[in-house]
Amino acid sequence: MDQDWTAASVALRDAERELMVQRERVAEMRRSLPAGPVAPDYAFAGDDGPVTLRGLSTGEDRPLVVYHFMFGGRQGPPCPMCSMWADGWNGVAEHLDQRLDFALVTQGTVEENQTLAAERGWGNLRWLSAHDSSFKTDFGSMDAEGNQSPFMTVFERDGEDLRLSWSGAARYDDDHYRGVDLLSPVWHLLDLTRPGRGDWFPSLQY
Repeated sequence: MDQDWTAASVALRDAERELMVQRERVAEMRRSLPAGPVAPDYAFAGDDGPVTLRGLSTGEDRPLVVYHFMFGGRQGPPCPMCSMWADGWNGVAEHLDQRLDFALVTQGTVEENQTLAAERGWGNLRWLSAHDSSFKTDFGSMDAEGNQSPFMTVFERDGEDLRLSWSGAARYDDDHYRGVDLLSPVWHLLDLTRPGRGDWFPSLQY
């Protein structure tokens, strides 16, 4: 085997291990955050009728993860990147359900959510409408003009309350749009190759 390639591969493996250790360190920092603010009990509309944010939480020991999906309202069609993430989550929904409660919130109506989920085959995910709620604007995933962005919020039970545990957006700043890359394995598979991800971006259809 080529000695230069072998030496470079060993150096890369060391760097990959350092990255893994750093990811674990960051995850521990995330788990060690102090208790966050109590979240208002927002009202949503779903397939089974109205539900509140607190009503989405099914247990004291089960975090509630809510993804702010870019769809509906001024956004119009679904975001291709959000859709790629939902494709993956739909396939692992039963695994996630062992440890946490998970829902996706859009600015579309219940009927629009149902149509989209049926067209994409997202039958394993819980879809909710924040069409009549300030949920997205309050957390910063939608501005006053209705422009939306990818966003994730995690809540934890504190008695009868829900507290914000963590939140994150795709965009850190104007030059960095990889804040929630870990939500999909697609980017990481592309990064294993020599061409990498380049300027590729997911599409709703290929």
